[in-house]
Amino acid sequence: MSLDVEVYRRQGFGARLGVSGALGLLIVDFVNGFADPARFGGGNIVAAIERSAAALSEARRRHWPIVHTRIVFADDGCDANVFCAKAPTLLGLTESIPASAIVPELSPLPGELVVRKTAPSAFFETGLRSWLTQRKVQTLLVAGATTSGCVRASVVDAMSCGFRPVVLRDCVGDRLLAPHEASLFDMDQKYADVRPLDEVLKDLPG
Repeated sequence: MSLDVEVYRRQGFGARLGVSGALGLLIVDFVNGFADPARFGGGNIVAAIERSAAALSEARRRHWPIVHTRIVFADDGCDANVFCAKAPTLLGLTESIPASAIVPELSPLPGELVVRKTAPSAFFETGLRSWLTQRKVQTLLVAGATTSGCVRASVVDAMSCGFRPVVLRDCVGDRLLAPHEASLFDMDQKYADVRPLDEVLKDLPG
């Protein structure tokens, strides 16, 4: 155990949440713009998208509730907020442009919820919490981008809402690896379990 981790252990962080009750899958902002290094992408995002296709396939096979999110601003920018004041290029993610569309390999099927949001968290002023609660989800598997941004924000809110987040380590990506790794460490210590997809599936029946 590294000295850094030992500090957290000594202070009581890093307990395991485990998997409990019904599962759901949340895929955060895997849209064309975040798959494109010239737009919002880079780092390990493309690899995380490819791995998330396996997570999505497994979720469909097991009939879990599935949620996809997109950042979508109004065409005229009337819903501009502090998030896009910090990152003005996000205002270009409007409903109909290709960059805001979910990547083809993760295209939603009928019955899968698509959450449109204008803030980092998938839960902020959306109906996601109620939708998951109605379907009795207790453990929420999380994939998406970026690890240090909208994934982390969504995980913190999921935990705050009473869900048990499990971040699928190989299914989340960021444009730079340093914030990606730091955020995985932080979430694993405070807000979620961080585990590879195969390891999670191995512990599930069927």
